[in-house]
Amino acid sequence: MSGRHGIGWAEESWNPTTGCTKVSPGCAHCWAQRMAWRLQGMGQKRYARGFQVTTHEDLLEKPLHWAKPRLVYVSFMGDLLHDEVPDEFIGRVFAVMARAPRHRFRVLTKRPERLARLSPRLPWPANVWAGATVEDAAHADRADQLRQTGAAVKFLVLEPLLGPVDELDLTGIDWVIHGGESGPGARALRIDWVRSVRDQCVAARVPFYFKQWGGVRRKETGRTLDGREWLERPEAMVPGCGRRQGADQLALDVVGA
Repeated sequence: MSGRHGIGWAEESWNPTTGCTKVSPGCAHCWAQRMAWRLQGMGQKRYARGFQVTTHEDLLEKPLHWAKPRLVYVSFMGDLLHDEVPDEFIGRVFAVMARAPRHRFRVLTKRPERLARLSPRLPWPANVWAGATVEDAAHADRADQLRQTGAAVKFLVLEPLLGPVDELDLTGIDWVIHGGESGPGARALRIDWVRSVRDQCVAARVPFYFKQWGGVRRKETGRTLDGREWLERPEAMVPGCGRRQGADQLALDVVGA
């Protein structure tokens, strides 16, 4: 079985781990959990345990077999930094990324404190970027933890944004991705929250990427803010980041990866 989902800032997923547990309000309507349960019900063997944290030994070296350079979201169907993923396995994932310089890898987590703790023991080639999810002001300290990692490029994902974040410290942050929640039960995104983040990024000269307004009918709400689309990326600013991506959303194969 296979499925494809648009994300806009990656081309492909690689899932050496799947599964997660909820840690903060942004997790309430986790689409990956719903997808995993659906795949389990369809008999997909890789999701036999549903959304329980699972490591996939057989997928560890998959990027090494991709000849064409790809922009890769790591553990799209989970969180690589979950406390049930062994340190040793995380180290092996990073070792593979270091061995595949033709690809660009994006590691996104809601647990940047663990990434910071492991950081001195991990390789940090220029093709591995690290990101943290910040859904409200109460979790803005994840940016502080992200700053403690050795990633060449550090990014924040404010999606789903659930409240105002008017004092976001962007020191050492290279990119901000922003968006509202989509799908069943989607919580509303207020325009003043978006403008505040946008204006802070502009003032700090940090690239701002507005992915979507969200809502139950995501395709109908679009991503225009104050008469334009904000699709800024850090590739042009950071040496060694590879080719610049276009504005169109790119698809990920979330099941077969």
